[in-house]
Amino acid sequence: MVDLIMKDILGTPAILVGLFALLGLVAQRKNIADTISGTLKTVMGFVILGAGANVLVQSLGKFSDMFDKAFSVDGVIPNNEAIVALAQDSFGTETAMIMLFGMVANIVIARFTPFKYIFLTGHHAMFMACLIAVILTTGGLTGAPMVIIGSIILGSIMVLFPALLQPYTRKITGSDDFAVGHFGTAGYLVSAFIGGKVGKNSRSTEEINVPKSLGFLRDTSVSVSLTMVILFFIVAGFAGPTFVEDNLSGGQNFLVFAFMQGLTFAAGVYIILSGVRMLLAEIVPAFKGIADKIVPNAKPALDCPSVFPFAGNAVIIGFLSSFIAGLLSMFLLPIFGLKVIVPGLVPHFFTGAAAGVFGNATGGRKGAIFGSMANGVMISFLPALLLPVLGSLGFEGTTFGDADFGVVGVILGNLVSLFESNVLFILITLAVLAVAFFIGWKVQGKDEEETEAA
Repeated sequence: MVDLIMKDILGTPAILVGLFALLGLVAQRKNIADTISGTLKTVMGFVILGAGANVLVQSLGKFSDMFDKAFSVDGVIPNNEAIVALAQDSFGTETAMIMLFGMVANIVIARFTPFKYIFLTGHHAMFMACLIAVILTTGGLTGAPMVIIGSIILGSIMVLFPALLQPYTRKITGSDDFAVGHFGTAGYLVSAFIGGKVGKNSRSTEEINVPKSLGFLRDTSVSVSLTMVILFFIVAGFAGPTFVEDNLSGGQNFLVFAFMQGLTFAAGVYIILSGVRMLLAEIVPAFKGIADKIVPNAKPALDCPSVFPFAGNAVIIGFLSSFIAGLLSMFLLPIFGLKVIVPGLVPHFFTGAAAGVFGNATGGRKGAIFGSMANGVMISFLPALLLPVLGSLGFEGTTFGDADFGVVGVILGNLVSLFESNVLFILITLAVLAVAFFIGWKVQGKDEEETEAA
């Protein structure tokens, strides 16, 4: 029964989001037809989003294989799913308990504090619960104290991170309907900050002037297709036709294969955007019921692709800029005595694209480029710094990929090692969280004042 609830229900993002939509619609006393329709469309939106992500990940996997062959890259490849799968044998129960009670803590904190955010990106909540369980257990904390402090940490960051990002999310969307609940927040905040510093008078990525003869490039799907086809051609050329045709394409000509994979990538992006639009159209009004009945004025904190439709050009610019920064970081990491982090195309696409959207919101094209490059550097250096605090898992050839895992993991890991007494560690951790809530409260208050003045 525990496995059914934790892995099959709460561990399935589409079902989790659908349950919240169902609760919201029931709380609003919608009729049966509207309740069924709204719930199913919410789940379908998430399923479509996931289907697009799977298409995209498969295409990126082929690109990654060719890239590794072409440039003989050796190092640690960040992948959240892989590291969590490796951890399940030793930390599965702890992960499940922290995730469950962390979600309860999220709702309680949202109910009784000014931070009215419900984190709905279920798989990221599970990944973070796993990271916290690994570090706390490795640090010597076990049993009920470990679950309690782990749940408090998880529930706290599930409301704090969306709150810190919300001023920029509102700038992107032009409304306060939803927040971004994705553990790449540190990268998005840095991207938005850098965008504001370097992007004065820089035009938005969505205002790129295209000659009439190239008007077809205004279509995001077409521009993404052409960009990725060119990239696949280049990497396939370096990998060589023999490797591609013998190992990846099943005998298909390597150029035809590269062409089709570029289009497959673009199709994945298109599917993701379609799923996001359907999800937002249903979850925002459905969530009103939860906001009214359980957590007044609550906002759903959704996965990072929720901002993709607001700046389509920034998505591809952000991805490419973040990936380039990741490549450059490969050569810098050994200089600092750190393990080489091979750029993972999945984290660089999703967090790099979102960082591009946030950078564009504050600094136009320059913000999108330099902000997402900063994200690329962060998701290269932070995973390298995280490896030593993961204990035995740090030797498995993979690690957590997105920025917040590195930030939380490094801070938590150093606190655990610094204070040998579990009681002292728990007290210091709670003090750190209190400071974080104070900072979040000040940021939120300042943002509200600026919003009212505007």
